[in-house]
Amino acid sequence: MRKILAGTFLLSHLLTIGCSQASREVKTSTQTITAATQAQNNPLKLTLELKDNRYQNKPQSRLELTIANTGEQALPAKGWKIFFNSSRLRTADSTVIQVKHYNGDLYYLAPGSKFKEIAPGKSAKIEIAGRSFRNYTDFPLGLYLVLDNNPKKGMPVAFEIKPGTHFQQSEQALAAKIFKENQIIQNIPAEKLTKVFPTPVTYQEKGQPFILNEETIIVADKDFQREAESLAQTLQGIMGTKPAIQNQGNGKAIRLRKAQNIPSEGYELKVNPNGIEIIASAPAGAFYGIQSLKTLLPASAFAGRVNAVTVSGLEVKDAPRFGYRGFQMDMARNFQPKAEVLKVLDVMALYKMNVFHFHFSEDEGWRLEIPSLPELTTVGATRLHDPESKTGLLPSYGSGPDNTTAAGTGFYSRTDFIEILKYARDRHIRVIPEIESPGHARAAIKAMDARYERLIKEGKKAEAERYLLRDLNDKSTYRSVQGWNDNVIDVSLPSTYNFLETVVDDIRAMYKEADAPLTTIHFGGDEVPGGVWAKSPAVKALMSKDKSIKTVDDLWYYYFGKVNQLVKARNLYLSGWEEIGLKKVVQNGKVNWIPNETFANQNFHVNVWKNSPGSGAEDLAYRMANAGYKVILTGVTHLYLDLAYNTSYYEPGQYWGGYVDLEKPFYFIPYDYLRNLREDDNGNPINRATIKSKEPLTAKGRANIVGMEAPLWSETNRSPQDFEYKMLPKLLSVAERAWSKDPAWATEKDATKGQNMYNQAWSEFVNVVAKRELPRLDVYSGGFNYRIPTPGAVIQDGKVTANVQFPGYTIRYTTDGSEPTATSPEYTQPVTAQGTIKLKAFNPAGRSSSTVTLENK
Repeated sequence: MRKILAGTFLLSHLLTIGCSQASREVKTSTQTITAATQAQNNPLKLTLELKDNRYQNKPQSRLELTIANTGEQALPAKGWKIFFNSSRLRTADSTVIQVKHYNGDLYYLAPGSKFKEIAPGKSAKIEIAGRSFRNYTDFPLGLYLVLDNNPKKGMPVAFEIKPGTHFQQSEQALAAKIFKENQIIQNIPAEKLTKVFPTPVTYQEKGQPFILNEETIIVADKDFQREAESLAQTLQGIMGTKPAIQNQGNGKAIRLRKAQNIPSEGYELKVNPNGIEIIASAPAGAFYGIQSLKTLLPASAFAGRVNAVTVSGLEVKDAPRFGYRGFQMDMARNFQPKAEVLKVLDVMALYKMNVFHFHFSEDEGWRLEIPSLPELTTVGATRLHDPESKTGLLPSYGSGPDNTTAAGTGFYSRTDFIEILKYARDRHIRVIPEIESPGHARAAIKAMDARYERLIKEGKKAEAERYLLRDLNDKSTYRSVQGWNDNVIDVSLPSTYNFLETVVDDIRAMYKEADAPLTTIHFGGDEVPGGVWAKSPAVKALMSKDKSIKTVDDLWYYYFGKVNQLVKARNLYLSGWEEIGLKKVVQNGKVNWIPNETFANQNFHVNVWKNSPGSGAEDLAYRMANAGYKVILTGVTHLYLDLAYNTSYYEPGQYWGGYVDLEKPFYFIPYDYLRNLREDDNGNPINRATIKSKEPLTAKGRANIVGMEAPLWSETNRSPQDFEYKMLPKLLSVAERAWSKDPAWATEKDATKGQNMYNQAWSEFVNVVAKRELPRLDVYSGGFNYRIPTPGAVIQDGKVTANVQFPGYTIRYTTDGSEPTATSPEYTQPVTAQGTIKLKAFNPAGRSSSTVTLENK
């Protein structure tokens, strides 16, 4: 989503097959796998071995696929398919075996006319060619076997990937690159670090601390009672005793005091031996003052009960740069449990982020119960092998043939969502729900198809048609960027708007019950492919009736005009991806997208993600802001947290939009990000000439930049651990840049001076993250599975020299080819041993990074 899918694993054609001698001699009388024997587990094991990742000196690969029959019956010569997920595959045919696209990221292998039966215990080897691989998430996953005579039943298939040694050279080059980058990082003593995070507007240490203990009370203004209760619960978790909350009182206390002339989210924090004072004009400001107090506390305070905590004496005056500091959690493509959502809200609140973009609907899943339309979750929140998608959606992203995979099947009940809304409300976080439309809507479309069939069987034709999202007689053909041919809502149907109104009103009712603020609903609006609606009788009828719709392209403006009316009638404003505010024009014989003046000043809030170097859209966020749209900076190059940290084969995540590490959001300059577009999508330095003529942000446009948002899409997140690994510590860079003012280096005109200033600021930030915030996240809200950076390493003068991004972390190594552990030798000086050297970085808690391997010859 929000991405051009290209450049990863492509099974382009099959070359040869070589079955073992024994399997070639299998007689036709051998018992074969049948529908009656499908209960057996893993009847096959497939192994995909990468033989050449630069085949014929081109960006393509040569692989060997082994199909081993581990069951008790033969795999027949025909009559079966092996399905698998791979988001960028293409159809390939052979007389021996075929690779075909099914829908979305679902493909299958099927035997060709010359495929030979494989007897139990035997195997066949197939040579395959494809594009070059970059990381292990390129490979297929979620394999299962389906027999043609029982097409609704799937059996899981064991699968193994053998990448070989093809990445050794690039891994060694990456280790050297990381080593060079780490060299500018200084080890700064903890006592010299800023102790409030994100960086406040002003910060001054006074040297006289306050001792926080079980005798401390909270004295709070009546308007700050909810914030006082939250603070009391935090302190109870630290010291075991919940402090009393009073409206007034003397003695040593934490005081939440109301005052005027402070921004609504601003605060003042004062710590001295007599107590702690947090001054704010509104509850949000008091809350953020409390979060700053939390970051003042040592990480150990959150690990268990302590008798007393020393809080550094200081004075802080602070307020955010942006009123919109967002994080988007995609739980639609792969589901995350409610407990994980609450953890996300906890960490967002700690770092003063205030907008939670709740991406609950997609092609691959609808995750929010809508009581008026139960099929949205009974069908739309279930993934399993149902070719007709009547009882659930097709398997995606490795969810497999049945509905037992936690990442594939699941939803939030109405009660769950109300709890989430209350939890966010109490942490001053707005929740923006996203109803994906008109594209990315397959889950909703299939769910309403199932509702239609149920009611037709009951003889209720009019009710059945009330919420249909497609014209049943539409013959249009298209293919979305993610491979779907049936995922776009027909915007000409009155039933489409019945559906949207019902969903919106059910959602509004949940917000009302939760007493949570709802100011906008996000309606998606991106990546609708060409070909949609072209052969829809309903569209043709609408165009004959409404003469303002001259082409199917005009349906775009028709749709969002109606959606805008829908939300405005409910005192909401419209949010969406950038396409809701763009129109297609032909300029110099080329199709271009430019800001649509029709909606430019109607308070449309747009998440602008396109800014990749060379795309022509590098300045799109600024162009839209200059034109009058309210823009949330969501640039893929710096803020897409699902992208892999770096180019390592072992680093999980996608890379279609480049790579995003901890530093990318840190050096993002919101009002001048073109200045810091440094890398292309391959991680290589860009040609600055490609962005010289781009449109800068005007004074009017600057006023329309409402904030920043970092999305974390979920294609490769199949567990909370996967999700947290990509989220953290990157989210800390996002929080810093969204809250804090422009650092001095961002506006310095002298390049050399600016670079020196940047190096110092980056060192300070990395030290704060490593020494203060990550130890806190080891225990905060149950602890987070943040990523630990791999060591940098080079071979110099026959020795392996290493360093690590995070000061205070330990590097351990082995010289015998084994994996380093917490008891392996600690790296303290260059390693002189020859052969295979493996290194890992360890945090103070003993958790490690992935391995770096060097061959010292």
